[in-house]
This record gives sequence, C-alpha cells and structure tokens, in this order.
Amino acid sequence: MSSDRTSPHAPEGKQIDERSLAFEDLTARARIREAALDHFAEKGYERATIRAIAQTAGVSPGLLRHHYGSKEALRKACDDYVFEILHRINTKLLEDPSAAASTQQTSKRFGPYLARSLTDGSPTAGPIFDEMVAMTEQWLVRSDEARVDTPVIDRRIRAAVVTAMAVGFPLLHEHVSRALGTDMFGPEGDRFVALALLDIYSHKLIDDGTATSAGAGYEER
Repeated sequence: MSSDRTSPHAPEGKQIDERSLAFEDLTARARIREAALDHFAEKGYERATIRAIAQTAGVSPGLLRHHYGSKEALRKACDDYVFEILHRINTKLLEDPSAAASTQQTSKRFGPYLARSLTDGSPTAGPIFDEMVAMTEQWLVRSDEARVDTPVIDRRIRAAVVTAMAVGFPLLHEHVSRALGTDMFGPEGDRFVALALLDIYSHKLIDDGTATSAGAGYEER
C-alpha cells in the first residue's frame, strides 16, 4: 500500500479510508485518485480526461502525470485501490457482521466505478470481479455449512451470479430510485436498500418444493 493512504492526522501506523477526511486534507496523490474514481465512474474511461481529473483534484496535469504517469496507469491504480479496500471490508465483515452499517458508506461509493469499469470493458476490472466472486464464496461456505440439503450447483457459479447482481445494481440507479421514491444513493435510499437486502438474504424467496419442481425442468434438458 502506498504511503498516501496513511493520514498525517491518524495515529502512527493506522491506515484509514481517505473519505473519512475532508477532501482538502488528502495528499495530492490521494486527491487525484479520488477525482479519477469519480470521473471514470461518471464519464467512463475514454471520455474522462487528465485535465478534468487534475482540475477536480486541484492539481496541475503535470503533477498528475508526475504521480501516475498516464491515464492508463491512473486507472490501474484506481482498480488496485478498490480491490484492496473491498478485500479489507469483506475480511472485517466476516469477522464482525455487525460492522455492516459502518462499512456500507465506503463500499457503496465504489459501486458506480465498478459497474462502469465492467461495462466499459476495462482490461483491469476483470481481476476485481474475480476477487469479488472469491469473497462471495467465503460467505457461501458459511451458508453451505448450515444447510441440511446439498447445493445443486457449484459454489463458484452461485458466487458469480450473486456478485453480478450486486455489481450491476448501480446501473439501475434511476429505476431503483423511482421504485423507492427516493435516491438510492441518498441516506434514506441507502437505508432502504441495505435493510431490503438483509431481509431478502435472510429469508427464502421460494419454498423447497417449488425450487425442486422448477429445477426439474432444467435437469431434463
């Protein structure tokens, strides 16, 4: 991890998410990365420009290139950062599920970036998706241990489907917000979505008999 992820105001050796600090308190390198995350998410990689990212970060294009070299290298740095933060959040939640609310804000801000990167065909987004699938598998391991029946489909496949649903969620921002009656990225919408997901994941949508009957049709193919 690069040194710019450690705040000069944090206790020595303690690493924190920069968004817990005011934007102006971040290092220039961190501000550039944060600005790039927003620009890549909003405009896509091709339309985002070095000049616009630098302007948002409050630095010159020359300083941006000094820190990252090129737009492609900057995107790679963003991908690496997202990968690391999501991995850290997943580890924390596996150890302490009660931390879900406190980590939601951090993980949520990466949703639009990940969705845009994957739809834009970013060559560096694939490994992040694969890691998210692997992290989802960790949750399914726990779930499978509590099951009395044997899963009918490979855990990796189930994890990939769950991950795809989660990553694609921000793409439906406009429609989900309309259904909620409020912006899904706002405080109230965020609460609605989080509680809805917890309720869905903790209860079956269909009973065992219906699932068996529906699955039988696929076995006959």
